[in-house]
Amino acid sequence: MVDVEAVNVVFIETQIRAGRAPLPLPLPDPPYVPGSGVGGVVSAVGPGVDVGLVDRRVIAQTGGSGGYAEKAVVAADQVTPIPAAVSTADAVALLTDGPTAMAISRLAVPKPDEWVLVEAAAGGLGGILVQLAVNVGAKVIGAVGSDAKLPVVRDAGALAVNYAQPDWTERVLSLTGGTAIDVVFDGVGGEIGAAATSLVDSGGRFVLTGAASGGYTDTSALAARGVTVLGLQQVMEMGLNLRELGVAALEQAAAGRLRPVIGQTFPLERAADAHAAMEARATIGKTLLLV
Repeated sequence: MVDVEAVNVVFIETQIRAGRAPLPLPLPDPPYVPGSGVGGVVSAVGPGVDVGLVDRRVIAQTGGSGGYAEKAVVAADQVTPIPAAVSTADAVALLTDGPTAMAISRLAVPKPDEWVLVEAAAGGLGGILVQLAVNVGAKVIGAVGSDAKLPVVRDAGALAVNYAQPDWTERVLSLTGGTAIDVVFDGVGGEIGAAATSLVDSGGRFVLTGAASGGYTDTSALAARGVTVLGLQQVMEMGLNLRELGVAALEQAAAGRLRPVIGQTFPLERAADAHAAMEARATIGKTLLLV
């Protein structure tokens, strides 16, 4: 049992709540309590579980639901202790996006001096992808949906463009000096993703990381240009241990190499407001519920 202090809020929960999640799996049957990840203090353990976990600060996956609560029952093998140098809120902000970003980066393998474009770069996952690419020496451009989000990308060491502007792809090419992008992390899909396909050329990698617009990008024409299309299916085929990657993300945060941006928090009873803000694209970085 975890006494919950912070809850991870992810965009797909707003889509599930609205009945239109872009998933290959069916929507959950109601009643549905959102919340795939929590952070807090272990207050009790079940039979056969290490009693040394009691009173430890931890983050934990809930199995997909049930996290929007004051107390959460989680499987012992989904619990990860939080390093002393990392706050509970920061650890929760990395709970899903940290290991996912690290797995995606290992799939695409950005290299020093390659041009990397990250869409939704001021979001939870996008922000970590930006930092990981910057850390390996890539030349990173973060694309965001409003001018208010540009400073977040620049603070992470990347260049920034606003894809709400009709000429944003021209702006990207002006930043690269006309050079094609080597790696695109497409977390938006729809018209933005479609426009981003024009920026990558032979030898490049186009990575489908999400569909915040509601639909994934049509990448059928990319193979003819010699572009490799990658996605979460390939991540799963790599056989990576996401929990181990999560521990690695926490270690990088403790060392100061990863810094999740928590743009806004809401009390648990205002979860509806958190969802409304995310759906309105009014959020920056991670959104958390505080209990």
